[in-house]
Amino acid sequence: MRPRRVRDRRADALVRTDDEHIELPEVADTEALGERLAVGLGPGDLVVLSGPLGAGKTAFVRGLARGLGVAGPVTSPTFVIAREHRPLPDGPGVPLVHVDAFRLGMAGVDVAAQLDDLDLDTDLADAVVAVEWGEGVAERLAARHLLVRLERRDDDVRVAAVRRVAGTSPPPG
Repeated sequence: MRPRRVRDRRADALVRTDDEHIELPEVADTEALGERLAVGLGPGDLVVLSGPLGAGKTAFVRGLARGLGVAGPVTSPTFVIAREHRPLPDGPGVPLVHVDAFRLGMAGVDVAAQLDDLDLDTDLADAVVAVEWGEGVAERLAARHLLVRLERRDDDVRVAAVRRVAGTSPPPG
């Protein structure tokens, strides 16, 4: 099966229930995918990003931020663990919490508790939360989530698989 290009589909058509892949030839295409998917997101939604270093996770979140209409440059929160992006005055009004979970959830510590310990100004239930390196770690933050798996091929083209995932247990209270 030949991968589809992101420019050819609407956001709803990009969210799959199977393992169909979306080809992202340029970084701008990865950002455009994030921007298109932001249209269907609102407070309390969780986006879990998976993929190796350089796969485009932060580029995806840049597009997500643009689609949500939030303020500030989007950079990887590797060393600060999480960054909050407040809505622009003319944006949809949904904050974005951008998390790097690479160091979270180690030694059996609850990720939700670790995020709470960060003392974020935004309640996670009132924001869209995007978690890089989140697969296998962040799913417990919500009853369902959007899973975005990104890979980078040898020819430098990124490939994404996007699907909605129902949680196996309720989010921690």
